[in-house]
Amino acid sequence: MHSQEQRTLLIATGLYPPEIGGPATYTEMLEEMLPGYGVQVVTVPFGTVRHLPKLVRHAVFAWKLLKEAKRADAIYALDSISVGLPAWVVSVLARRPFLVRLGGDYAWEQGAQRFGVAQNLDEYTQNPSGVPLPVKILASIQTFVVKRARKVVAPSAYLKKVIGSWGVQEDKIVVIYSALQPLSVEASRNELREQLSYEGKVIVSVGRLVPWKGFVELIDAFASLKKEMPECTLVIIGDGPLQVSLQEKVAALGLHDSVRLVGRMGKDALGAAIKASDVFVLNTAYEGLSHQLLEVMDLGVPIVTTHVGGNIELIKDGVTGFMVAPNDVTALGEAVARLLQSEELRTRMVQHAKVRAKDFSREKVVAEFVSLLKEGVLEAV
Repeated sequence: MHSQEQRTLLIATGLYPPEIGGPATYTEMLEEMLPGYGVQVVTVPFGTVRHLPKLVRHAVFAWKLLKEAKRADAIYALDSISVGLPAWVVSVLARRPFLVRLGGDYAWEQGAQRFGVAQNLDEYTQNPSGVPLPVKILASIQTFVVKRARKVVAPSAYLKKVIGSWGVQEDKIVVIYSALQPLSVEASRNELREQLSYEGKVIVSVGRLVPWKGFVELIDAFASLKKEMPECTLVIIGDGPLQVSLQEKVAALGLHDSVRLVGRMGKDALGAAIKASDVFVLNTAYEGLSHQLLEVMDLGVPIVTTHVGGNIELIKDGVTGFMVAPNDVTALGEAVARLLQSEELRTRMVQHAKVRAKDFSREKVVAEFVSLLKEGVLEAV
């Protein structure tokens, strides 16, 4: 691929603006920046067929991809099954190179969310045999698709290791970190606190309300912390299947005045809510590479998170944030308390984190992806 030579990349994505999520943000970035490298982007969002019945929607999605594939030089799927399987089929029919980006292990995620899989991802990766049949089927499809990609993009070294455990050739898997997509917040922290009625010390956590995000244990840790620091408030931003049970837990603990479950927020409101807080907590048992942590680092809020998955590649314990074991209620509460009690510690960690966040610039990430296209996908087209 030469700079003066125009190429076209067809992107199959599960999420697309105005939808919110990693694939939507990532696609928007590629649409904006790839033309500057001589690569035009054509996007087919799964949202255009989501209203159709299952299987029918996938067939129609494949048809939409096939129509666009005629003018594309390669096809790039942003997951392994929902859009990945139709995209691979189209790549075979249209004889186009196929590559895929994985933000996580879809089979395990569905198992944990829908089919009662209690293992964390590391445990499941080491011993996936004892899971329900639907999870085994999803894992088989996922592996089938990923093995047939010319290149596989992993957003962290941790996920590269997970994907490699499926039997995918190591030289096919390329680590290209997620890019920092800054949350633009112009108002000052004091202005935001007044607007949001934040008083005392405010702890914020953001994420889908699913088991592996650890909100149950976070609320337990907050309940203990509240006894020592009564002026604390916990704000949980996000929606998901655990919403009702979390509301019931908050009521049972008598914390309805100090724990706010505020649901999902748009980017501007989310950035404001985080910037106005004192500490950000992500008590997750699994993370490929967290866009959310990158955004928080850039906004200048100190972090407490867990030493799992890609978090280890973002956070240096005691320097750019505190790290604890997932769902360790005591350690979680102690780490938050240390930050809340020391402005000097919060300031130092924020300074280091802001410097680290610069390593994940959009320009660097896109340049690495263009290099992958140039050397690994389009050189033979």
